[in-house]
Amino acid sequence: MHHHPPPPTITRTTTTIKISTPFIIFSTTIFSLLLILSFSFTSSPTPHPHSQQPHPSLFPNHQPHRLLFHQNPNDQNALLPPPPSIAYLISGSTKDTSRIIRLLFAVYHPRNQYLLHLDRKASQYERDNLALYIQSVPLFKAAQNVNLIGKADFVYPIGSSALSATLHGASILLRVSAHWDWFINLSADDYPLVTQDDLLHILSYMPKDLNFVNHSSYIGWRESRKLKPIVVDPGLYLAEEDEVFYATQKRELPDAYQLFSGSSSTILSRKFIEFCILGTDNLPRTLLMYLSNSPSSASVYFPTILCNSRKFNRTTINHNMRYASFNSREEVRPLNSSDFNDLVMSGAAFATPFEANNPILDQIDHELLHHKHDEPVPGGWCLGENETGKCTLWGDAEVLRPGPGAKRLEKRFVQIFTNGTFRSSRCISTNKTPSR
Repeated sequence: MHHHPPPPTITRTTTTIKISTPFIIFSTTIFSLLLILSFSFTSSPTPHPHSQQPHPSLFPNHQPHRLLFHQNPNDQNALLPPPPSIAYLISGSTKDTSRIIRLLFAVYHPRNQYLLHLDRKASQYERDNLALYIQSVPLFKAAQNVNLIGKADFVYPIGSSALSATLHGASILLRVSAHWDWFINLSADDYPLVTQDDLLHILSYMPKDLNFVNHSSYIGWRESRKLKPIVVDPGLYLAEEDEVFYATQKRELPDAYQLFSGSSSTILSRKFIEFCILGTDNLPRTLLMYLSNSPSSASVYFPTILCNSRKFNRTTINHNMRYASFNSREEVRPLNSSDFNDLVMSGAAFATPFEANNPILDQIDHELLHHKHDEPVPGGWCLGENETGKCTLWGDAEVLRPGPGAKRLEKRFVQIFTNGTFRSSRCISTNKTPSR
């Protein structure tokens, strides 16, 4: 086994389109159209002149994976379905560099793909420092699976720039690798509750067309306040940071398709991501145009496409595998050490939101992930014998070593799939608009 890496990871640079300020609403609509075209026709990223294949010790090219259970050494040679691969988009803003690095180590596995995005509120200095750090980690060079968006997007909490950034990242990940199976978007506020060996092990038994998205078609007064107003997101047309503009008019909800709202945090299949970005059905583009001036486009886009498409509405699971806690005003509140037991008992794969350097993150690292925050979480591919630095010696990335987290995930999935409301709660529409 070897731990000398090949040359550095590629830092990929993408382009943005600047649109002048007159006729603002018209301009943002045109931007959406150009954005759609850019997803379909973006040129392939230019490879680094010294880029090579991932290190052979990590990928010796065998198909089935071996499972290493701590409790049962006799199962070491058991052949199981090949482990899947996950494409992660990890996003943050100014002063989030250390949080992104910590989250990257917590969810790292050589089989996965990672795309990091520091939005334009972060300085170019921060972005350059993050790129230099990624290039300095031997493991990332060896697996060649960590990339950074060089020319970043603005991301506003209100408006459609957040959705634009997510679709931008997903389109890049489709270009970077043809071999990942699920797409997961994380922010610097998120953190995993299970190891990647746990998650990949459980997902290896799942149909690869499943999509995990919280969704509901109920549009009450709260939802109407998020869907009917017309806003102009400056992230779509201004080069400098500005305030979101609210129009005085409001618009009615569409009747050509049923809107579904939910969480912007999802686990989406590659087939569905390809459908949204490259597919021939026009619904993804039509909805993107409609949501270009909506306050809450990121929480509406994916649930609405899934539930209005006959191809995908039966692949939808009404759970995004994330734990969140709400206050009396139904607002998500930051998690702390008093929530730890609830996190563990939830059986979720991730939780959100966490404040930077909150002690609960150290508790999760120590008790659930079993690693130091600046080192990868040990998995079956880590062959080091020392308690510290286990992942400085690399083995086959096909080998998984699931632990207690896999048991918690398995229990949660069993609850979801055996619940009598599993099918009845999936894409239930409040009107009779037909699926496409």
